[in-house]
Amino acid sequence: MISTAVILSALELGCIYALVAMALFLSFRVLNIADMTTDGAFTLGCAVSATVAVAGHPLLALPAAMLAGACAGFITAFLQTKLNIPSILAGIITNTGLYTVNLAVMGFSSNVNLLRTPTLFTLVQPYLGSFFKLVPAAVIIVVMGIALVIFLNTRLGLSIRATGDNPDMVRASSINTGFTITVGLCLSNSLTALSGALLAQYQKTADINLGTGMVIIGLASLIIGETLLPKGKIWMKALGAILGSILYRFIIAIALRMDLPSECLKLISATIVALAIGLPAIKAYLKPATKGGKTGC
Repeated sequence: MISTAVILSALELGCIYALVAMALFLSFRVLNIADMTTDGAFTLGCAVSATVAVAGHPLLALPAAMLAGACAGFITAFLQTKLNIPSILAGIITNTGLYTVNLAVMGFSSNVNLLRTPTLFTLVQPYLGSFFKLVPAAVIIVVMGIALVIFLNTRLGLSIRATGDNPDMVRASSINTGFTITVGLCLSNSLTALSGALLAQYQKTADINLGTGMVIIGLASLIIGETLLPKGKIWMKALGAILGSILYRFIIAIALRMDLPSECLKLISATIVALAIGLPAIKAYLKPATKGGKTGC
């Protein structure tokens, strides 16, 4: 049976990881770019957040992490738009380079301990009681979700959406697609880094391997959300990403309660993504062979 503590933990982590799902919604769905910077940008957010928090500025750590993530997105966009490197390869190059950058940010240590360091969550704990982790995470995801929806309905946001839909038409309209791609990837990776920043303060530790597999986790959450809310306006799609992330954490919580080894979680995530993406093909295979006409003697 799932306890209240497990439910609360799933909600907390679901809100934190929802930022990654929203980031992938922006890059993968809106811009139509498979951005592989996600893993490195997430770890970068963890590293910057932990380092700044240890220096005595846990609140400043969040915008600092977002700025660092935006810089990572800018490098990926530069490689893609200025050097004509394919988007997937550009993300892989940036992600590879970020490993050393993340180590440097953490003082060339593989982890940073925050056990004796004040964090965002410990600062609000006296006021929120047992919900001191859930409330700040929920407030941040709601604020970021509203800000993303508002931005995507501005003139620049509409240009970014158009770039993902039809870049040739956008160029014909004298809109600089390089600029819109750069802005989109910077925003996407800033959200990813913010998620990492929150997780570092949530777990009171930052590790060089925290971002491993984050693309799969984010895609799983995004696709689950799209299954829940398959059609609708931008705000419904953003809401779907948030709900998908929370449901994904509940799936993981159930898997853990079934005594599955923690090493299997990445396999579960990959399976969820594969099944969700391949669902139309699976449905086609399962359709009766008699469709389109009757069979028989």
